[in-house]
Amino acid sequence: MVQSAGLAHASLSPRPVHLAIGMFDGVHLGHRSVIEAAVQSARRSGGIAAVLTFAPHPSVLFRPDNPTPLIMDMETKAACLQQLGVEVLIVEPFTPNYAKIAAEEFLPHLRIHLPLLAAVYVGENWRFGQGRRGDVTLLIQEGRRLGLGVFSAPRVNLDGEPISSTRIRTLLAAGDVVTANRLFGHTYAARGVITAGKRLGRTIGFPTLNVAWSPALRPKFGVYAVRVLGSKSAVSLCGVANYGLRPTVEQVTLPCLETHVFGECPFGEGDEISVEWLRFLRSEMKFSGLEELIPLSAFWGPLAQLVRAFR
Repeated sequence: MVQSAGLAHASLSPRPVHLAIGMFDGVHLGHRSVIEAAVQSARRSGGIAAVLTFAPHPSVLFRPDNPTPLIMDMETKAACLQQLGVEVLIVEPFTPNYAKIAAEEFLPHLRIHLPLLAAVYVGENWRFGQGRRGDVTLLIQEGRRLGLGVFSAPRVNLDGEPISSTRIRTLLAAGDVVTANRLFGHTYAARGVITAGKRLGRTIGFPTLNVAWSPALRPKFGVYAVRVLGSKSAVSLCGVANYGLRPTVEQVTLPCLETHVFGECPFGEGDEISVEWLRFLRSEMKFSGLEELIPLSAFWGPLAQLVRAFR
């Protein structure tokens, strides 16, 4: 997939552009209804399926003291979009000047930089332009004037409530990854490189993989049933992961992700892995010392069977 740092630098092949627009943080089922419409239309017409998103999140500009923590970094978002069939990702810098573009000038602005723009695709509640004045009604009106198609996807509901990034953030903060994964339509995952640890887990019978992972949105601290996959292999292993501040062994200020894999583990330091979160098991706890953790090894067998049931 081609990635461009802003519209001004977008370089596309001479085909009609079908452009999905939004933050798409988490690329959940609601987002997919917008993105897949653009992809399908592009395929039918021989065009290009593209996504326009923004960095940083607008809240960084408007609420610098309390910006919205993002579920996904740009690299993970790009990978998800590519899996959906998106060919081009345009990441527009959300600057004060960009925020001042009037709603009526938004589509002409796109047309200047994307002369072959054929249609735009958004969610029904999407707002745009200075002061968020623009809505879908205005977008359709301006699209007709410019000869552009406008597709507005209705909100997708689950369990009687709209699927939204805000709802998913709340679920992750509560540790409810089961429901969050249903809203995503895929499994929430931490991706990173295995780094060297203090090897304390080995001394009590359950070594861990330490992954360098620093998400903007921190899920609830605790122990989770997980599935571990290697980036360069089809190996999929069950395990348990602790995400938090490791209160038993040290006092740290940045959360750590430590994963114990059941059975023989083919991964080691320097390998890139994906840790998929399946179910919250318990909150993080502080024990008086490592010796209190040793009896827990007796539960690995039954716990391994439980984790495999969630796969």
